Amino acid sequence: MQLRALGRVDYRPTYEAMQAFTAARDATTPDELWVCEHPPVFTQGLAGRQDHLLAPGDIPVVATNRGGQVTYHGPGQVVAYPLIDLQRAGYFVKEYVYRIEEAVIRTLDHFGVTGHRVAGAPGIYVRLDDPHSHARLPQAPARREPGSPAPDPVFTGLGKIAALGIKVSRHCTYHGVALNVAMDLQPFSRINPCGYAGLRTVDLSTIGIPTHWDEAAQVLSQKLVATLAP
Repeated sequence: MQLRALGRVDYRPTYEAMQAFTAARDATTPDELWVCEHPPVFTQGLAGRQDHLLAPGDIPVVATNRGGQVTYHGPGQVVAYPLIDLQRAGYFVKEYVYRIEEAVIRTLDHFGVTGHRVAGAPGIYVRLDDPHSHARLPQAPARREPGSPAPDPVFTGLGKIAALGIKVSRHCTYHGVALNVAMDLQPFSRINPCGYAGLRTVDLSTIGIPTHWDEAAQVLSQKLVATLAP
């Protein structure tokens, strides 16, 4: 996988570049991982509802073709876009999502933080009262009967530290994952993050991890390259 460090780039042209890359690629095109930071922007997924945009104010809103609802990107957040041919990699979308989340969990572990999955809600969460606790969450995913609906997610005592939104076209992925490092978190209060009213959003700085964007980007990139390998 080829790693491209884009620096701070506007969201819309980056989104358009991902679309163009994916449309033009063929079976011989090497996979790439784009890592960047965006100026303030709200992005709305295909399932997005206008009522989840509470007060966007002067921050632009960009409609996208990724899955999910509304989220915020801004300085101090590491955004990673894996551009992968899943057919060549040999795994399906569900496992792809699992592997991205696993890369975030391993990145957080590098900083001494325990990341958690929540049943019915993609992304990674941390305990607000003890971000280092390894105790299993009562709302962690569990095996359920085939065909049964996903449970309603429960966020009690949790903060979301990484958001996930993907698109797959002709077996090829774009969009990706955003890890909050040291941000102005106020814009998250202007939306229902990922469509959930009252969901608390945190970053590494909030939970007492004094790292820098460059270090977090490097660690997340390494973990993604490792976990997304065929």
